[in-house]
Amino acid sequence: MLENIKIYTSDACWNHIFSELGVCVVDEPKNADVIFDGNEIPTPVSGMELQKIILDKFENKDIIKSVFGDFVVLPELQHKIVVALYKNPNVSMVDLKKIVGISPDIKTHTVENAVYNLRKKYGRNFIKNTDGGYKIECL
Repeated sequence: MLENIKIYTSDACWNHIFSELGVCVVDEPKNADVIFDGNEIPTPVSGMELQKIILDKFENKDIIKSVFGDFVVLPELQHKIVVALYKNPNVSMVDLKKIVGISPDIKTHTVENAVYNLRKKYGRNFIKNTDGGYKIECL
């Protein structure tokens, strides 16, 4: 399923793993469909989990390019937030947590911190909150 996806990573270990999985590994990031560097991969990771991460990145690459004007490598949670807000404008924080896979009942500020870091890096108005609904502004 991954054989038609071109992946770039600077990590020799991941290069070997991807080659073993039959993934097309490219030498230059500009030739890649997915840039794997900068991903926070939980360990241990199963083959199915790794495949899902790659497919999610591949399927959402056009959204990322539309938002940023170019392909940008984001940490996994930030990537999920950008895609979620692009697909679901004016979503509440509770619903955003559900969409990215974090239970809103858990007492953590992981999603809020990721939103803060995106705003810090791309500008305060990159993610807007209007009447409790979050939405993303394309750069």
